Amino acid sequence: MQIPWQAVDPDTLESLIEAFVLREGTDYGEEEKSLAEKVEDVRAQLHDGRAVLVWSELHETVNIMPAGDVGADT
Repeated sequence: MQIPWQAVDPDTLESLIEAFVLREGTDYGEEEKSLAEKVEDVRAQLHDGRAVLVWSELHETVNIMPAGDVGADT
């Protein structure tokens, strides 16, 4: 199930984004980005709709996913 990022408390959203960034091993090319830059990148993707928050009832967790990867049943 998708959760609108606007419905999440700002401090909670910040924590969700930071946790997501810290567990994702992403290659950013030759120049590594800071945690703050990575968090801002993900926040921008949520704001412009390229990424969404998804609640898993099975695992009782929230994840951040590319909007195109979210199926009709989420």
